[in-house]
Amino acid sequence: MPVYLTKEKKEEIFKEYGGAATNSGSPEGQVALFTYRIKSLSAHLQDNQKDHSCRRTLLTLVGKRKRLLTYLMSKDINRYRAIIEKLGIRK
Repeated sequence: MPVYLTKEKKEEIFKEYGGAATNSGSPEGQVALFTYRIKSLSAHLQDNQKDHSCRRTLLTLVGKRKRLLTYLMSKDINRYRAIIEKLGIRK
């Protein structure tokens, strides 16, 4: 199973994408955190195809990220485009 995120790693992600290390409520920071977790779970599933609980968690995170991105797109399209570009999510 992937290693859980350390407090320092979370603060680093929120500082880079959310504006401040303590700004864990910003949609950009949450999307970046979900993206980091999705990448680690995807790497885990490459080696362990039969880990169905991990697959379910991955699909849940993808859905949460999609809902947050939809919210961000409806509120501020420029912030949405910036986070998409920065994370390289959409093609």
